[in-house]
Amino acid sequence: MPIPSDMSKPIRKTAKLHAYHQLLNWIIDGTLQPEEKLNDIELAQALGVSRTPIRESLQLLESQGFVTMQPGRATQVTAVEKDDINHLLPPLASLQALATELAVPHMTEEVIAELEEKNQQFADALHAKNFTEALRVDEQFHQIIIDTANNPYIIQMVEVLQAHVRRLFYSEKIILRESSIEQHGKIIALFTSKQAGDIAKLMTDNWLYTLEEL
Repeated sequence: MPIPSDMSKPIRKTAKLHAYHQLLNWIIDGTLQPEEKLNDIELAQALGVSRTPIRESLQLLESQGFVTMQPGRATQVTAVEKDDINHLLPPLASLQALATELAVPHMTEEVIAELEEKNQQFADALHAKNFTEALRVDEQFHQIIIDTANNPYIIQMVEVLQAHVRRLFYSEKIILRESSIEQHGKIIALFTSKQAGDIAKLMTDNWLYTLEEL
């Protein structure tokens, strides 16, 4: 199990949080491969923590669908299945669409300016074929809307689903396309006019285009 050895050691009170985020990132980017067996002693040594925060982190990751734990047997990273995208994107699109509607009355000129800036950064990254950066900025664009909707339950559910999207991207199951730039622009225009109109449908389409591509 190849684990980077140059990790900074977390302070005790943040050990669980640090371990969780690091393990999640390794699963997302493929450092920990699908179906790879995980050894909590090795992980604890790599992160400079005790086995307790590792075990707690693995339990949380299991509840989120990133690992499977079989008591007395093996703990493994879950596989990336071909149909995962069909199960993931529809609920995520619905939550994002709902958040978009909820955000309309709370939109300010400052927030709209942030969205315009992120969409330009997204366009620049796509044109430069820097798809990893494009994904990062696209997440930031949508997160601005999620935060503006200010619904803690939507925020929590989208966070987990978005992590699965990142994993599918690194597994080359997610394709970004330039038509998203125009879709983002139309969403911003509706926010600017304070007219919700078809804003939920636009957001849904923005998320589901990948299914159409496949």
